[in-house]
Amino acid sequence: MIAPVMPTYARAPLEFERGEGAWLMTAEGEKYLDFGAGIAVNCLGHAHPKLVEALETQARRVWHVSNLYNIPRQQELADKLVANTFADTMFFCNSGAEAMELAIKIARKHFDAKGQPERVEIITFEGAFHGRTLGTISSAYMNPKLVDGFGPLLPGFKQVPFGDHDALKAAIGPETAAIMIEPVQGEGGIKPVPHQCLRGLRELCDEHGILLIFDEIQCGVGRTGTLFFHEQAGVNPDIMGIAKGIGGGFPLGACLATEDAACGMVPGTHGSTYGGNPLGCAIGSAVMDELLAPGFLDDVKRKASLLRQRLAELADTYDDMIEEVRGEGLMLGVRFKAGAPAIDIVNAAYDAKMLTVPAAENTVRLLPPLNVTDAELGACVERLGTACKTVRDKAAEAA
Repeated sequence: MIAPVMPTYARAPLEFERGEGAWLMTAEGEKYLDFGAGIAVNCLGHAHPKLVEALETQARRVWHVSNLYNIPRQQELADKLVANTFADTMFFCNSGAEAMELAIKIARKHFDAKGQPERVEIITFEGAFHGRTLGTISSAYMNPKLVDGFGPLLPGFKQVPFGDHDALKAAIGPETAAIMIEPVQGEGGIKPVPHQCLRGLRELCDEHGILLIFDEIQCGVGRTGTLFFHEQAGVNPDIMGIAKGIGGGFPLGACLATEDAACGMVPGTHGSTYGGNPLGCAIGSAVMDELLAPGFLDDVKRKASLLRQRLAELADTYDDMIEEVRGEGLMLGVRFKAGAPAIDIVNAAYDAKMLTVPAAENTVRLLPPLNVTDAELGACVERLGTACKTVRDKAAEAA
């Protein structure tokens, strides 16, 4: 008999009653160190007092009015994002998948409005994950895990190998509208795009008169030590999807764009019943205030350096198991060798009372709250070390 909740997730046998900062607690009082953060969502941890205050204050006023009317909280958050990013305008939605679905629509509508309706093709990269709508899985059509059984997929996408510059250039043609990329691949195994390659993408798009779309849903909103990762390369996209951290745990996403890129988005071209509701935007505005507070992002960089140093020491201790440590800021991946399956490490970490997240290429993701303490970073490495020892000992027993 099928469960009342559709069984589309391979869930861990854990449930939590409450959370505080970087910790989650079960009903039985067990404490787990949360270095998954809801897959990079809880950027300020659990039950952050400023976010709780923003939610409670707005909840006593108005929750939902729909986009038939002006929403002051929406305007407030949009103003903060415009003031601190490349964007001139944005559309608020409820998730990263919605943000990237809209990014595709904006790119195609842009060229339609410019009198080039044939330019509909989006180039993406192997290992990419842009969401689970029909449009976003079509953009990752070479990944059978995402697309098997959901055909026919939407046309209009080309996928090239990650890092293959020649294949990328060869893929550009008269129907190309945009290149779409995660500046740091998340599900693909925590793989940053080198700064010079991001600059090269910008130059390539400018050369061919096409749009550059960044997916900073997982790597954005302070996760890498700057508000958005692309800032570190000194380049700007034309369109960018954000979500996860911007709501601090509340469902909130946005698609940001330049005025020119969004030239086709006129009344009636897109909509969302819940997108940009007062509750979500009140929390998003509070998140922005915390991230933009003096010294906050500098401290993220400092803590990221500390965590990376400690993980390098762990890799030396378990050099028979750990292949490499990679990533940026507090978006780090520990890639394990073939003899140490990442899922075994994740499960052993549960036993050590720590939550992590698996990814492709046999990688374990570490995505703590951005306000994690130094002591909690140390506890993470200790517990990850315990998990490594458990997996190593079990392998030795099996041999």
